[in-house]
Amino acid sequence: MAMQRKVLDYILINGEITTLFQPIFDIANQAIIGYEALSRGPKNSPLEMPNRLFSAASEHALISELELLCRSKAIENFVKLNLSGKLFLNVSPKTLLDPCHPKGETLHLTEQFGLAANRVVIEVTEQEKVDDGFLLLKTIAHYRELGFTIAIDDLGAGYSGLKQWSELCPDFVKIDRYFIDHCDESEVKKEFLKSITVLAKATNTAVIAEGIERVEELAYVKSLGIANVQGFLLEKPNTTPSLDYSSAQLHSLNFKQSNNTFDQSMAIGWLAITQEAIGSETRCKDAHTLFEKDKSVMSLAVLNKTGQPVGLLHKDQLTEVFAAPYGHALYDKCPVTDFMDKQPLVVDENQLLDAVSQQITEQDFDIRRHIVITRDRRYLGLAPLRDILKHITEEKIRHAQHANPLTMLPGNVAINEAIEQRLRSQSAFSLAYIDLNHFKQFNDLYGYASGDSVIKLLADVIVQACENSANFVGHIGGDDFMVVFAQSDAVHICNTVIEQFELQSRTFFTPEHIKSKGYWATNREGEKQFVPLLTLSIGLVEPDLQECKNSHQVAALATDAKKEAKRYRHSYLFICKRRKPAPALVRLAPENKQVV
Repeated sequence: MAMQRKVLDYILINGEITTLFQPIFDIANQAIIGYEALSRGPKNSPLEMPNRLFSAASEHALISELELLCRSKAIENFVKLNLSGKLFLNVSPKTLLDPCHPKGETLHLTEQFGLAANRVVIEVTEQEKVDDGFLLLKTIAHYRELGFTIAIDDLGAGYSGLKQWSELCPDFVKIDRYFIDHCDESEVKKEFLKSITVLAKATNTAVIAEGIERVEELAYVKSLGIANVQGFLLEKPNTTPSLDYSSAQLHSLNFKQSNNTFDQSMAIGWLAITQEAIGSETRCKDAHTLFEKDKSVMSLAVLNKTGQPVGLLHKDQLTEVFAAPYGHALYDKCPVTDFMDKQPLVVDENQLLDAVSQQITEQDFDIRRHIVITRDRRYLGLAPLRDILKHITEEKIRHAQHANPLTMLPGNVAINEAIEQRLRSQSAFSLAYIDLNHFKQFNDLYGYASGDSVIKLLADVIVQACENSANFVGHIGGDDFMVVFAQSDAVHICNTVIEQFELQSRTFFTPEHIKSKGYWATNREGEKQFVPLLTLSIGLVEPDLQECKNSHQVAALATDAKKEAKRYRHSYLFICKRRKPAPALVRLAPENKQVV
């Protein structure tokens, strides 16, 4: 205790606090929204780690002094490093309510170091019990009046998370890492996270998933629409954190969005309209001339010197400015940056329309506006919001019309379109034809309800195996499925499908049939025969893009491969070496007969 107090006094007197920053990534917009400040004591000292440091300060009634020092160091270093976005500061509710805690010190620190108050997020942890809830509300309201943003930290870990949420009306909620840890494997955690996302949308609150350490966790929270993420998988806390989204950690993940239901033609890039952009130094007079020259142009993207979009200039807003008395005299020479929308929706061309639609609705964009589309972060074109939403509606209706009613997976029309699109774009792909073996006998013995359940199981197994990839899963009909693979993981996924289906389908058989590895049934000729348990035949082909001209030729290739796989009584993956369509068969007429 004496040693702890000595080290603690040394820290407070000499300001010996090191600040680490951990980025909070927006994986939907590929940006960093801010950094959480994490404090450490002197290196190799007993109070280096935060749990011991703050525990010692609490025991010696110095928590207020320590938090102020940590806050001061965090703001100072945040400004020194010229970090973008918001600074997230951890603040204990007990410190906020401590009558001895200096009031207005945080605002004073932001003014001292030249940091705008609206760039600071006060994180109130949910792990500490607060006796005076009304006083906490009053204190938080005071911080909000000063311009600070409010967040609830560790949601779900403490005493009254949802009550605190409803009362404090935070701008952010950070989900406790307990609910993130292996969330992809826990039904309870999945339901909790789903409920949080629904509540957040209803209350217009941004959600941050912290403590992400596995790709599967990242994939699952992204599938729920949680775009703001933080954790060791993405980047560890550092004294010199990444300054932009393009960190080595993110590139090494090779993380791809799941695309089981809709084809890659649903990427936003397909709706991009090539349109002239202007530089950020352009004068309003010149921009107005461009609008007048082409009456169909409603918006102009504003780019920096490297070709990256920094804003969107709207024709109606500029027209309104010039319509005012002395408008031209006052604003002709002003740069367009004075009047442009500084926070337009900017998305990469490969983002799926579903994800873009969610961003549009969540951010309440004017339906008359455009979004900016980029390729490798450089300007590509614009897309009208009205066209995007219209296209999404039409595509979903079309897919629903052709979807298989049992599994709701895309049917023949969508499968053919997926293949044709890849042939048109000359994008290399593989195609797997998956077929159930011995299904008719199973259906006859166990009934149609069990047969339907087995087909739905196979659909679920395939979709699960293709999760977090750009592979397209389609249901031809009956017990036949097709998968269009965009990556080189086709063989691995097919083997996973076989393994998982054989394992999970055993639940449909009686113990006797499982023990015997099959059952006796009558064939079409009325003869008794021994039928093995359900197995899979998969034919896998990699079409030659130059030789295959349409989806029918590709499907024929896969059908032939599937027939080869069905020669085996057990599950089998047949990898076809033939990549070209089979040559057409020409029947020659006998020499003594005349061909008409």
